[in-house]
Amino acid sequence: MTERMAALADAAIHVVATKGMRGLTHRAVDAQAGVPPGSTSAYFRTRKALVEGVVQRLADLDNAEVVEARVNVPLDPDLLAEGIAHVLDRWMTTARERTLARYACLLEATHHPELRGILAHGERPRAQARELLAELGAEDPERQSRDLVAFIDGLVFDRLVGAGALGAPAAGTPESRAELAAAIRGALRGVLGK
Repeated sequence: MTERMAALADAAIHVVATKGMRGLTHRAVDAQAGVPPGSTSAYFRTRKALVEGVVQRLADLDNAEVVEARVNVPLDPDLLAEGIAHVLDRWMTTARERTLARYACLLEATHHPELRGILAHGERPRAQARELLAELGAEDPERQSRDLVAFIDGLVFDRLVGAGALGAPAAGTPESRAELAAAIRGALRGVLGK
């Protein structure tokens, strides 16, 4: 993705996070990016192409953060839980718009068969989880990684927009990261049977 396309995709992420999928138009992205009318459509010809560009940008940014976190965390379930909690906390604070946009895109794909390809971007986190669990000695990394990713997705959703958002410590606080790490640690132990 070129720098220009990435900047337009970033503007589109903001539009989706603040106005929802119905607000995602070429014109809205042009306005958000501060570019002349028609600029976005020169790079993303159709709405489908625009949505796919948003999803690709989300996947690229999320993957870079996960890879960075993984490189800096030793292979120990407790330290791994801390590292995952740090990434998730970032996704609920400084990258909150990306997280909201990701959920909006996933929901959009369930109603529009032509966009189902964007759901394939969810395979990368499952593959990363599968590799980690295999390294940690999981009996069935394929199945267990699906369970772990589902738990993490549910945890983020609950803390971001669900009932858990009301009772959980404020995102971005040490208490929030500690609570997230405890939940993830429990999930890892449950998945690994330890």
